[in-house]
Amino acid sequence: GWALCAEGFMLDMPILTTVGALIGCSGAALTKIMCDAMNRDIMSVILGGYGTKNSGKGEAIKFEGESTTTTVEDTVSLLAESQSVIIVPGYGLAVAKGQYPLKDMVETLIAAGKKVRFAIHPVAGRMPGQLNVLLAEAGVDYSIVEELEDINDDFDE
Repeated sequence: GWALCAEGFMLDMPILTTVGALIGCSGAALTKIMCDAMNRDIMSVILGGYGTKNSGKGEAIKFEGESTTTTVEDTVSLLAESQSVIIVPGYGLAVAKGQYPLKDMVETLIAAGKKVRFAIHPVAGRMPGQLNVLLAEAGVDYSIVEELEDINDDFDE
């Protein structure tokens, strides 16, 4: 936006200057809103940490709480024993290009009499709708793809 504003100024084109200023101001406002939402200082975001006190040296954060680990064999066993499976795909599915093997797994589970559904988070992936597109690309039946808020109460089953 600001580059367009400068270009309009240099070319003596008021419309480019005005549009660039509007886009630049919108971007600046969005940046401020996002920094507040992430609890980050706007200067550290703009400068990328340059000149800040945090040098990245020191002790790593120690995470507390529980973690659950599993193996492939345990996961296969859980899927085989389940009557209903809800899959919540994320950006990793897109990165791994795993939509096709996932579809094969879903077909295997359905053929075994399992109820399989997908719960799609509204902003999962890099942009809204990305995971819907990936599943459609793989040929997943859209009748088993639901929005997360619609299926959320079913997780207790």
